[in-house]
Amino acid sequence: MGFTRAELESFRDAVVPDLIGDDCRLLFVGINPGLWTAATGAHFARPGNRFYPALLRAGIITRPVDPTSGLSETDTAHLLERGVGITNLAPRATARADELTSDELRAGPERLIQVVARWRPRVIAVAGITAYRTAFSRRKAVTGLQEETIGGVPVWVVPNPSGLNAHDTVESLAEAYAAPARAAGILTE
Repeated sequence: MGFTRAELESFRDAVVPDLIGDDCRLLFVGINPGLWTAATGAHFARPGNRFYPALLRAGIITRPVDPTSGLSETDTAHLLERGVGITNLAPRATARADELTSDELRAGPERLIQVVARWRPRVIAVAGITAYRTAFSRRKAVTGLQEETIGGVPVWVVPNPSGLNAHDTVESLAEAYAAPARAAGILTE
C-alpha cells in the first residue's frame, strides 16, 4: 500500500489511539505519530521504520509484524499478548517530529502520567533522547535507565527507530530495546 503526498497530508494533526492492553508490561513511548502512522492507524508504520524488526531481533515479539498497511488483528493480539504497549508523548500527527512545538513535548509527561496510572505497565521505554530531554527538562539525560520514575514505574530512554536516526541499526536498536524488556519480564535471558 502506498500513499500520495496529498493523501498523507490529509492526516496531518490526526490522533492515533494508543495500543495498550490489560497486561502491559513494557510501554513504548514514541514522540508523536507520523503521517503514515495516522493514515494506517498503526504505530511506527512508515516503511523503513525499524521498530518491529528490532522488537523481533530482540525477542520481544516472536514473529514478524508488518504495519505498513495497518496492524492486522493477529499482529495486534500478538503485541498485546507479549505485554507490549505503545503510546506517544504528543498525540498530533506530523510529517516530522521536529514540527512539534516544545510546549507540545513538555505536555507529554502529564499525558504519560495519566496513561501509566490507567494501565500500570511494569516499565516505560521512551524512544528518542532529544524528545525526552525536551519533554522532561533533562538536558543532560543519556539513553538507558533514568533516575526518575513515572508513577513509580521505571523509565528507560531508548533510541528512536526512525530511519532519520541513521546511526542506529536494527541490531543496535534490538540491543537497546532488550534491556527494558528484560526489566519488564518479557525477556528472561
